[in-house]
Amino acid sequence: MKKLILFLIVFQVTWLSASAQKTEKPFRAHIYNKEYEVFMRLDLYSESITVPGQDLYGELPGYLGKKNNSFCWLVTSSKIDGKTAELKMINDYGSEDLTATLTVENDSLYVLRQVEGSTLKVPKEGKWQKLPKKMEFKRR
Repeated sequence: MKKLILFLIVFQVTWLSASAQKTEKPFRAHIYNKEYEVFMRLDLYSESITVPGQDLYGELPGYLGKKNNSFCWLVTSSKIDGKTAELKMINDYGSEDLTATLTVENDSLYVLRQVEGSTLKVPKEGKWQKLPKKMEFKRR
């Protein structure tokens, strides 16, 4: 019985700690949009994200990538204001840029809104696919 009580206490402390970490740093996350097969890797706090295979860019606040593709949109700077972050982004060619906001709706739902600048486009089957101005992402 003592082992069971000890296990429950340890489990509860671990669970509370993990839950607190998720909500304390909502802009340190890996989020995904299944419909368009795009994801975002973010660390807007310490700007420590590197794009796999593209170390030339160094450490960044994050990036938006496409499943099974090396193309990405780089987050070059960010500003957090409560549950919303303003993101400055450029494509990996440096030819297009935009401003977007990322809002945390709850522990697992994020909304990305393109505010101004170029339209987010990603490769799909040899063509460019425009992404909607407003997209929902889920935390992984």
